[in-house]
Amino acid sequence: MKALINSDVEVLSYLDHIDPVAKAGEELVQIKYSGICGSDMHAFLGHDARRPTPLILGHEASGAIVGGPRDGALVAINPLNGCNTCNACISGKANLCADRQIISMPPRPGAFAEMVAIPSENLLEVPHSGLLQSGSLTEPLACGWHASRLGLLIQDRAVEKLKCVVLGGGAIGVGSALSLRAMGVVDITVIEVNPIRLATLRGIDGFDASSGEDSKSPKPGTADLVIDGVGYAATRATACELAKPGGVISHIGLGSGEGGVDVRRMTLQEITFIGTYTYTPQDFKDTGAAIFAGRLGPLDWVETRSLSEGQLAFDDIRYGRAPAPKIILIP
Repeated sequence: MKALINSDVEVLSYLDHIDPVAKAGEELVQIKYSGICGSDMHAFLGHDARRPTPLILGHEASGAIVGGPRDGALVAINPLNGCNTCNACISGKANLCADRQIISMPPRPGAFAEMVAIPSENLLEVPHSGLLQSGSLTEPLACGWHASRLGLLIQDRAVEKLKCVVLGGGAIGVGSALSLRAMGVVDITVIEVNPIRLATLRGIDGFDASSGEDSKSPKPGTADLVIDGVGYAATRATACELAKPGGVISHIGLGSGEGGVDVRRMTLQEITFIGTYTYTPQDFKDTGAAIFAGRLGPLDWVETRSLSEGQLAFDDIRYGRAPAPKIILIP
């Protein structure tokens, strides 16, 4: 098969690669769509020791099962699976399993390839081929769904009365905003500093888009919930500033681990900070159901490119030249 291999720092090579072999309890999936995630970018730049080169990246994917009794079934891939025996897994939180594995991280090759092997239980059926591209967004949108759900869980008033702010207009941020809308929130603002992407966000229904310095920018101390989909010191500082007394910050971005948290203000104002990682299996299923029912909108804000053009796609994202919140690669 052909695969896009992260062969060195900042280098992606489109090469022939050995076909994956499905083990017991696994399926072979022919990849139709595979999105580029921020964590793929971290690995590409050499910032993720968990993903050493050479490695096939990619974990936001959909496709069709090849072989076996479910041959031809259209599926969205949940790339994360736990041990199924620990307390986290038994309680439905496989994302917190100490032995969790995810494709695109050793020992599991990723989905920037023509095929991938994946446990059968990790496959969510897609109703029809017209939803297969949107199905590849289930994984990143499930991250936003999870962060939104946890952030709303501890609010002390009705969701329709909440003011919510999302930092970052990538797929995680947009997914968070659309998830909040689907959960009943009305007042949602996404802050995006890249003017090219901001123009795209302003064409998406369901939330306001702001540069953070315009008339739509929320005032400090007014947000019931802030979701940080970026995760740098600057965005954490902004989140701490925007959260109201008694407010909540859901932190999902993994940009950098240092700085930005105003612990004194969070303590004096009883602001709750929640670290949120990926999604539970139920979050993934709920997100897929919302996508397939149209509750997250048309999801037409993506750009598709050939897998063979992966190097250019990564470069465009890195240098801020990509207007779409998500680039999806097609083998």
